Amino acid sequence: MRTFLGAPIRIRDEVFGNLYPTEKFGSRGFTQDDEAIVQALAAAAGVAIDNALDRPAALTDSPHPEVAVMSDEIAVNPIFTREPMSIPRNRLPDGDLDPDTAYQIVHDELLLDGNARLNLATFVTTWMEPRARVLMAECSDKNMIDKDEYPRTAELEQRCVRILADLWHAADPDHTIGCSTTGSSEACMLAGLALKRRWQHRRRAAGEPTDRPNLVMGINVQVCWEKFANYWDVEARLVPMSGDRFHLTAEEAVKYCDENTIGVVAILGSTFDGSYEPVAEICAALDELRERRGWDIPVHVDGASGAMIAPFCDPELVWDFRLPRVASINTSGHKYGLVYPGVGWVVWRDAEALPEDLVFRVNYLGGQMPTFALNFSRPGAQVIAQYFTFLRLGRRGFERTQRYCREVASDLADRIAKLGPFRLLTDGRQLPVFAFTLAETETGYSVFDVSAALREQGWLVPAYTFPADREDLAVLRVVVRNGFTHDLADLLIEAFERAIPRLRAQDRPLRGPESGGFAHGTESH
Repeated sequence: MRTFLGAPIRIRDEVFGNLYPTEKFGSRGFTQDDEAIVQALAAAAGVAIDNALDRPAALTDSPHPEVAVMSDEIAVNPIFTREPMSIPRNRLPDGDLDPDTAYQIVHDELLLDGNARLNLATFVTTWMEPRARVLMAECSDKNMIDKDEYPRTAELEQRCVRILADLWHAADPDHTIGCSTTGSSEACMLAGLALKRRWQHRRRAAGEPTDRPNLVMGINVQVCWEKFANYWDVEARLVPMSGDRFHLTAEEAVKYCDENTIGVVAILGSTFDGSYEPVAEICAALDELRERRGWDIPVHVDGASGAMIAPFCDPELVWDFRLPRVASINTSGHKYGLVYPGVGWVVWRDAEALPEDLVFRVNYLGGQMPTFALNFSRPGAQVIAQYFTFLRLGRRGFERTQRYCREVASDLADRIAKLGPFRLLTDGRQLPVFAFTLAETETGYSVFDVSAALREQGWLVPAYTFPADREDLAVLRVVVRNGFTHDLADLLIEAFERAIPRLRAQDRPLRGPESGGFAHGTESH
């Protein structure tokens, strides 16, 4: 039997929601006997269902009675009236709705989303403190671009830039250049534009052509870099994976460079497996290349995740502006910056690294306003929340939070390895992220079957294949974020333990990459 919202549901004489009984599987309708069964079950649960048979069916006719077909109308019986009503799903309603009704419709539909706290696919922050949420609500009407109208919001943005510049060892943090963005994808676009424009200026000054720029990066980069290359006519020189090398190395990077290379992108925390690329080694190899060939090639560090992990968990690691060849760094405030989406940051080592002709100045909002962004209007609340988080946690608070995430990730990785069917590729001791695949002895099921079995228990653990030249390797990945505790890790292990016997009973894999339900590289950046 299928049910749908419609008839009022009462608990202890208070109406809480609505129910539509509709046709049964393989039957033509909902009978008096069916209603008696529903009423008996409801009574046992202390729930009253009124007028069940008087409510219209909510599903359209289907040639397959076992498949529910979504109607173009939403049937609603609001909690404050007994009169049924319907509204269009895909068109603007003719009239207005009571706010409670509109809320009910949207709220109830969102109940079918996955549980954000159990989503181990996303890097995005899914929990903030109540005071942070209050502050964001208070600032929800502020437009970040209106810097003349909201000067204190603009000042908080610049304070965040200076905090990040200091964290990343800029030579003069108080006079650094940087800005907030909607996320790391926009930040990477801006950094890439700066690399291209600097290269064009150098080539024109030397009387050389500027028609064939290229950008060197590992094939494990987030998809925004491929978009940048496509949108701004830059050749993307993607270094493929090989064997057990899953990210860019110094040796491979210099092989792909030439006089038209605008820069090299080094990733501090690959989204595929959580590993750091060797930024210092890449810079040293490019220093040697300059001595040998005269090509002065800058480095951009894509620290979408790692730029807010390494300063607190790996302070001895040299990857940032301490390396003279690093021209710019980006990070996602809504990842390990611990702020709800979407906010990102990009910082240049000095004014020379950001060509002046990329900065626009407008005055039609009042005041002379410099802007360097792909977006114009965007919320200011996330920027304010970032400053709140910097104040609230401080260096010690970030250290505790990020180190706890790494502790949970590394412990969980070790426990998954001990289960037997899995082989670790990374162990969560760089980013609090790790990837693992099936042991060679496990032939009756796939990582996609494992992902589906965990999803049945509420856990979202992505399965996907690696890019060229390791398309043969299919993996699972776990991202540990703030709010994912040892207790939740225990529950995840229990979910694995429940799933493994059933999976091992299969005689062949049931799912492949096409059913993984996870498009790698499209997650928030």
